[in-house]
Amino acid sequence: MDPRNASARALPAGSESGDPEAIDFVRFCYRRRRVGWPELYDEMCAVAGRGLYHGYAADDLGRIGVGFALDQMPGLATIVHEVVAEDHERRRLTAHAVRASYVEVAVADAPVEAEAQPIAAAPSDNRTAADTSSPEIAPRLVALAAGA
Repeated sequence: MDPRNASARALPAGSESGDPEAIDFVRFCYRRRRVGWPELYDEMCAVAGRGLYHGYAADDLGRIGVGFALDQMPGLATIVHEVVAEDHERRRLTAHAVRASYVEVAVADAPVEAEAQPIAAAPSDNRTAADTSSPEIAPRLVALAAGA
């Protein structure tokens, strides 16, 4: 880890991620409002203020590793980035699996043609330009200057 990186300094050297309960708290807040770091911080403060996560207040969350003080923000931001990246990866894998299953179903349901049939040529239209009695003729569009 680079010691100049604030998020690397925020967590202990032996710990790759925070307390599992702290990660669950961040997941809870992220599921309530799927936003990134600065906006999710506001949501976490609101959840802590109302005790919406297992009745935990800000002091209780501080005991599990979720601190809202300025010097604790890099560690909290690291946990948020892990949770958001995990969710993005889960969504990417789910979308890939859905696309793969759709392709398998579409290929399995596609009719198999025994022989290729030639496409018949469309009948030619022998109308003249002056023939306007048919309702199938498209209207003629004329460009006008703006404000005219």
